[in-house]
Amino acid sequence: MKNNQRKAVHLKRQFLINELIRSGIFKKNNKHLYEWTLGELETEYQYVETNGLDSSTKTIR
Repeated sequence: MKNNQRKAVHLKRQFLINELIRSGIFKKNNKHLYEWTLGELETEYQYVETNGLDSSTKTIR
């Protein structure tokens, strides 16, 4: 059971990191995406999705 949960968390992190990179976000406040918590990744992903940002409309927050 724990292995399945770990795998699910890992896959979700990878999905969010890939989507943020696709949107042009690689690093924020000198912290690379792979260093972010799942919660931080989800929050940033929601922000990007809500505001319709992609690699052609990069903003610095």
